[in-house]
Amino acid sequence: MQLEQKIVHKKVKVKKDQKPLFFIVFFLALLLLYKVGSNNLILGAYWAFGIAFGFVLQKSRFCFAASLRDPIIAGSTSILRAIIVAVAIMTITFSLIQYISLIQGASRIPGFIHPVGFHTAVGGFLFGVGMVIAGGCATGTLMRIGEGFLMQLIVLIGFLIGTLLGARHFPWWEKRFISDASTIHLASFLGWPGAVFFQVGILVLLFYLLKKYDEKNNIML
Repeated sequence: MQLEQKIVHKKVKVKKDQKPLFFIVFFLALLLLYKVGSNNLILGAYWAFGIAFGFVLQKSRFCFAASLRDPIIAGSTSILRAIIVAVAIMTITFSLIQYISLIQGASRIPGFIHPVGFHTAVGGFLFGVGMVIAGGCATGTLMRIGEGFLMQLIVLIGFLIGTLLGARHFPWWEKRFISDASTIHLASFLGWPGAVFFQVGILVLLFYLLKKYDEKNNIML
C-alpha cells in the first residue's frame, strides 16, 4: 500500500507558480503600451484592445473549431451558442451602420458583399478540415500560443504560408470561379427590417434548438 502511494505521488506533477512570469509579461505589456501610446495614440489603443481581446478569448475559450467540435464530441453547445449570439448582435449593428450610411447619401453600402457559390462550400470544407487537423482556428491557435503551447507555432507558420499563397493566387480563383457567382443581399429582397428580423429569427431558432440539444445531453449524462 505504501509502495503504491509512493508511485502515485511520483506521477503527480506539481504545477509551477506562474505569477512571477505573469507580472513580468504584464509589466512589459504596459511599458510597450506607454511607449507606443506616447508616439501614436491610435496604435496605443490598438495595443490595449488587443491585450483585452486576448484576455477575453483566453477566459471564454472562444474558438470556432471548438464550437463545431464540442457538440459532436462533448455534447456541449455553449461556444456555438455564444457565436450565434455574437452573429445576432453584429447582424443588427452592421445593418444599422449600412442603413444609416445609405440615408446619409453614401454611394454604396459600406462593407463587402461577396459572391456565394460552389467556391464557398469548397473553401468552408477545406478550412474545416484544416481546423480539425490543427486543433483550432486562428483565434484558438493564437490563444494557445499565448498560453505557451509551442506546438501551435507550427500551425501559425502553416497559417501564414497558406495566407500568403492564397493572397498570391486569389486573382486566378476570382477570375474563374468567384466573379461569376451570385451575390445575395437579403435587404435587397426583403427590405432592411425584413432582412434583420429574418436573419435574427433564424439565429434565435438555432439557439433554441442547440439549447434543447444541450439539455438533452445533460440529462443523458
